[in-house]
Amino acid sequence: MYLNPHFYPCLHCQPHSYIRMVQHLIERCLLLHMSRDQCIKALAEHASIRPLVTLTVWRELQKENKDFFRAYFHVTSSRTLPSRYIQREPKLARRRQWH
Repeated sequence: MYLNPHFYPCLHCQPHSYIRMVQHLIERCLLLHMSRDQCIKALAEHASIRPLVTLTVWRELQKENKDFFRAYFHVTSSRTLPSRYIQREPKLARRRQWH
């Protein structure tokens, strides 16, 4: 009997389990309202998942759930971007210093 030396599923040893794990991690990124690129970067940095694997699974999920992703992109594109808030924040801090 072959034992998997990895704690997490391996793409080569257990491809089905590995893809399910990537799908689950993408779903967690969606719950955090992350964009596709943010999700790809986060999974690469924190879970050591190759960007091509994440992108492939993301595209399959998007193909199978067109209505969900259409609504998801509408909601995430209409919200205020954190970068705008970060750019404004220092201006507010400077005003407080002068009052």
